[in-house]
Amino acid sequence: MSGPLRVAPVGCSPRRVGGHDRVTGFQRYAADIHLADELQARLVTIPVARARIISVDTRAARQVPGVRLVMTAADLPQPVPRFGPQFQDRPVLAVGEVKYHGEPVAAVAADSKDAAEEAARLVRVEYEELPAVFTLAAALDPAAPLVQDAALRPGDPLAGTNVLREHRVGWGDVDAATADLVVEHAYTFPIVTQFAIEPHVFMAAPDADGIAVWSSIQHPYWLQKILAGLLDLPLAKVRVLAPDPGGAFGGKQHTKYEPLVAFMARRAERPVRLVLTLEESFQAVRRAAAEVRVRTGFRTDGRLSFQDIEADYLIGAYADIADRVVGKGSYVGAGPYVTPDVRIVARSVLSHTLPSTAFRGFGNPQVNWAVESNLDEGARALGIDRLEIRLRNLAHRGDRFIPFDTPADGAWEQAVRRAAELIGWGSPLPPGRGRGIAVGIKSGPTTGLSYATVRLLADGSAVVYAGTSDMGQGARTVFAQIVSTELGVPLDWVAVVMGDTAVVSYDQQTSASRSTVLMGNAVLRACREIQAGLGAMAARLNGLDASAVIVEHGVVRLPGRELPIIDVLTPGLGPLGGELIGNGEMRKDAEPDHPLGGSAAFFEFNCTAIEAAVDEETGDVTIVRHVTVSDVGKAINPLQVRMQDEGAAIQGLGHTLMEHYVFDEAGRIRNLGAIDYRIPTSMDLPLEMQSDIIENEDGPGPYGSKGMSEGALLCVAPAVAAAVRDATGAVIRDLPLTPERVWRALRERTAR
Repeated sequence: MSGPLRVAPVGCSPRRVGGHDRVTGFQRYAADIHLADELQARLVTIPVARARIISVDTRAARQVPGVRLVMTAADLPQPVPRFGPQFQDRPVLAVGEVKYHGEPVAAVAADSKDAAEEAARLVRVEYEELPAVFTLAAALDPAAPLVQDAALRPGDPLAGTNVLREHRVGWGDVDAATADLVVEHAYTFPIVTQFAIEPHVFMAAPDADGIAVWSSIQHPYWLQKILAGLLDLPLAKVRVLAPDPGGAFGGKQHTKYEPLVAFMARRAERPVRLVLTLEESFQAVRRAAAEVRVRTGFRTDGRLSFQDIEADYLIGAYADIADRVVGKGSYVGAGPYVTPDVRIVARSVLSHTLPSTAFRGFGNPQVNWAVESNLDEGARALGIDRLEIRLRNLAHRGDRFIPFDTPADGAWEQAVRRAAELIGWGSPLPPGRGRGIAVGIKSGPTTGLSYATVRLLADGSAVVYAGTSDMGQGARTVFAQIVSTELGVPLDWVAVVMGDTAVVSYDQQTSASRSTVLMGNAVLRACREIQAGLGAMAARLNGLDASAVIVEHGVVRLPGRELPIIDVLTPGLGPLGGELIGNGEMRKDAEPDHPLGGSAAFFEFNCTAIEAAVDEETGDVTIVRHVTVSDVGKAINPLQVRMQDEGAAIQGLGHTLMEHYVFDEAGRIRNLGAIDYRIPTSMDLPLEMQSDIIENEDGPGPYGSKGMSEGALLCVAPAVAAAVRDATGAVIRDLPLTPERVWRALRERTAR
């Protein structure tokens, strides 16, 4: 313990709870946990994207000393169980056919990693390579091979195509709308991966008549539900232990190999542990690629007349959560603008590529890239300043910019004006430099259910139990600050317990920037229940009516005097000691008639402004200044808010400037791993980064907070591309803006 104990109220930035262990290496991640007698597992794959499995010969593998189990689809319950958060389409192991490069055909468990790896190499898979589709154009060709057997999609009118689902949303009548200018273009967004530093880890062990599973997952309760169904067990017999993930970004939201290791552990009657290599992680999680066609109608004054958006997302071989990504990400595709007529059609397109899943921004960056870029095109054609055209169309607080959803919940123009001010919008620039500005919006959670328990102990310390996963976003700190504020407990005296379904109460999921709002409110309500208990205790001790006592912010107010909570708690509990317990619940129920199943709890809004320099000889882009401003309602911990925004901004530079998968003609990923797949390093950071926050305490979370941490990624790409065009005149509509792509665009500009 360092320094004096003190209350850390909301609005200040104390040291991150658990942060010391993270930066010193003492944090225990899932990969640091070992069990006695554990077996090491390795996966068996084949070097093609699609093939019919003729046979799997495991005889040589079984002869390797130390090998205890070799599992194929034939060793699983028949028919082979399938799972998924939306559609139960993904088999535990490949059945009959491999559908993407990296899909496991078998798995080996041995006493050592070396033995498992040797045995995995000795599994002989006889297969017949089959025609496959890897691109949107190929998958949508009427003659394309089907990725999924139509029998798995009974009653689905699209079952005979590679379109998993089509989402339509809109208002007004786009076909009847008129405009003085119509701008129409197509934009592409690449496949990228989450690239969390912590590996993906899965471990299972028999647990009496149930199963215990350790995972780096973000949604332990969702995993518990899926495993209970697959293993035919009651929820109470499935225990999920999920230590704080070391980064996730959506890639660790949903079930991947936990079912496999659970079946293996039950068969071997020993713990089985699987740790993916970085290359295998590239074959396990990624963001959906997209092609977005935008037709935007403008009036001469720059006002939007209509927006007509078609978005195709390449989601991969199995649905995972990708179709929800497509539906929710495209839903706010028209942006935070007041547009009279809107039509959005988005399709989830299956392909023989690894399944896509959630990724920070949840489908919004793909559409936002296109819509914001097209808005810039319109501004230039009309001769209107690019900042001004956004301000003219931006929704103001209370505007129903989506007629059937939550009204605009912030003074968003404040963020836009602040970003413009920080970037020096309109001031002169030297040759070779340009500026771009863009806004992004994301719908917050549409449903939610979080429970929290807070225990105020006899010495005035407190314990918080929450089912949220803290993957670096600082949830532990936020919850501890709420308790510190409400109960007057020094921050160092607050313990936050997470990550074990047998210990903490239910939390639906950790995603959609929901934790501060949903679980934060549950923690706040648990504290308020304790405050009520303290008020009753103080009234009893002082012979007062309960209505005469007020308890708030760590103080008990009696007529004519105030007491710290501990001065009531100690005599109130008496010599037997004990504690006060509060339980809190925050629920946002579904709305069955809503296109997303529920309206937005809040909107996550950001404005990003970029100043970039372009080397015309090489096409290299340098971010001279990167400004990001988010509307957050109330920053419970301002430093964490800024850190999250800056981290998201840098992550956005990845898909903007360099990140993308490269496939060969057989559908194999050719740039697996950290050498051939580039992410931003310290050498790629902006020369100057400025982040700011807008606080109006207008959110639904504790103290007027809103969810944040994804917004600063949403509109990086259109802002950077606009700066490149401003600097050079080169128009680029395909990401990433690699030096080669920029250089070629510069040559094309010269040729014109």
